[in-house]
Amino acid sequence: MATVLVVEDTLSELELISNFLRESGYSVIGATSAKEALHKAVEQKPDAIVTDIVMPGMSGFELCRKLKNNPATEQLPIIICSSKDQEIDRFWGMKQGAAVYVTKPFTREELVRAVKSVVA
Repeated sequence: MATVLVVEDTLSELELISNFLRESGYSVIGATSAKEALHKAVEQKPDAIVTDIVMPGMSGFELCRKLKNNPATEQLPIIICSSKDQEIDRFWGMKQGAAVYVTKPFTREELVRAVKSVVA
């Protein structure tokens, strides 16, 4: 069973995303901040990360950069899941190392398809 680290500062969204993934057979690790996610990514070695962009303290873009610049986490596939839906946001997310960009609101199927595309 693949493990996904979900990074979301809004608890209701963290719960929704986590439930969608658990119902689809994934193990889920939750983090409510990018700083917490950095620690959990190194310690728990998930198979993929789903992150929001807009979070207090450190954005999802900065999280992507830090993960990709750390040899322990540089290979982790990152899925950005955000309500920011402008082309520049997608471009910037991919430039920071994200493999997939999913726009909120999304369906369970869209989220699971994105995770399946990066987890073998």
